[in-house]
Amino acid sequence: MFTWDFPYPSQRMPLLAKNIVATSQPLAAQAGLQALAKGGNAVDAALAAAITLTVVEPTSNGIGSDAFAILWDGEKLVGLNASGRAPAKWTPARFKGANAMPVQGWDSVTVPGCVSAWVALSQRYGKLAFADLFQAAIRYARDGFMVSPITSLSWARQAPSFRGFSEFAWTFLPKDRAPRPGERFYCPQQAETLEEIAATKGESFYRGKLAERITLASQADEGAHTLADFSSHRCDWVEPISIEYRGYRLHEMPPNGQGIVALMALGMLRHFDLAALPADGADSLHLQIEAMKLAFADAYRFVADPATMEFDAEKLLADDYLEQRSRAIDRKRASDPPPGDPREGGTVYLTTADANGMMVSFIQSNYMGFGSGMVVSGTGISMQNRGAGFSLKPGHPNLVGPGKRPFQTIIPGFLTKDGKPVMSFGVMGGQMQPQGHAQMVTRIVDYHQNPQSASDGPRWIVNNDFSVSFESAGLAPGVLDDLKGRGHRIVDPEAAQFGFGGAQLIWRLDDGYCAGSDHRKDGGAVGF
Repeated sequence: MFTWDFPYPSQRMPLLAKNIVATSQPLAAQAGLQALAKGGNAVDAALAAAITLTVVEPTSNGIGSDAFAILWDGEKLVGLNASGRAPAKWTPARFKGANAMPVQGWDSVTVPGCVSAWVALSQRYGKLAFADLFQAAIRYARDGFMVSPITSLSWARQAPSFRGFSEFAWTFLPKDRAPRPGERFYCPQQAETLEEIAATKGESFYRGKLAERITLASQADEGAHTLADFSSHRCDWVEPISIEYRGYRLHEMPPNGQGIVALMALGMLRHFDLAALPADGADSLHLQIEAMKLAFADAYRFVADPATMEFDAEKLLADDYLEQRSRAIDRKRASDPPPGDPREGGTVYLTTADANGMMVSFIQSNYMGFGSGMVVSGTGISMQNRGAGFSLKPGHPNLVGPGKRPFQTIIPGFLTKDGKPVMSFGVMGGQMQPQGHAQMVTRIVDYHQNPQSASDGPRWIVNNDFSVSFESAGLAPGVLDDLKGRGHRIVDPEAAQFGFGGAQLIWRLDDGYCAGSDHRKDGGAVGF
């Protein structure tokens, strides 16, 4: 399917093995591998890694995160939406006078869902005892772990934004600063919380002692969260949505997630012969960027909690609609496109695979780094700020409302061919995620790059205002000037809020797997 060329500067090699865990932090990857070595399957490995990530990479996720998963269970693809919902008191009137949803404080926190994902996946598919999945995370929380370099850098960058929250500062800035690379960080209160979750199989988090502590902390700070909001939380098993792309099929989670953006962009790009154009040349990049702009224009207008969307998501994926949208792409000029009318026709990612054929694509996130800044006293629970994904525009399908799920950026990806699993993958990082999914698929399918080279290649990101940022390393001289000449507004890479993401990919071979892991992150792929 792909070549074994490595044309980009990182020269990181792919991992070839029968059992694999790939994620952004090496200690978490090893925790997943240990679960496999104990006789666990790919789900056990994914959960062990995910739980450990809440401790060793708190800059992107935590016990108060949301989560999504797509997995091949040996017979079929299954999706799990474990994103949380708004408290019952979150009416539009609560935010009257604001121009946008808060990004910090309790009014940015929806009910966290990742704990429910751990429980649901373990109960349905796991082989190991639930408590066994927590061992590495509890050990690192209580005994400490040496902070890895890229996590340390992210910690230091975020510290000024959260220093004013006393509980956050006490928990995550114990020396009034972020821990330095190689410095040991302890959070024994996290260990106690994880022990409580393990012992109660998550019940305490939604209907017990931990739920009481979270809601009391919210109410003490004028938040709206109640025990009823937590006890009514549920995660949902769903069928992924998909689109065909040159003989393969990309599967994404349905709304309220943004995975549909990747599907729409590829649905437009299949009307162009990308393989005839240089992989990192201006002609190919221009087409990909313009397709992504069109897809985002529609997503920002139409995607929301499916219960309040104006129409079924399948209308956005209709062949005739995507062909119509593709005709809006001018090969020579950039655009700032409006949405179409289909009615006419910080995040961590991990992937695992085992020798029996089970493959898991799993993503877990606070949203903006550490999230809301709200840390529940004595628990180490850092709360996400997924509520910031709601709109305050009257009449918008994503308008904030009681019990609604907001527009979500976190998306796991999965590729199949002829109904069989091919690749579990993801690219963490805000709105980079669907863009990264499309870039990984085009690099592998159109340009036959192996998973590691696809991860290593220079990336681009369409920002919120439709300006574009590029990683210039690996691009030929003159490419950016060519794109500027077509009207693209190219801005400094630092303007990309979530950077260029972090990819993890596992490709199924005849007798095992080939994994790629992003050199932009601390982690890697491990296996046996």
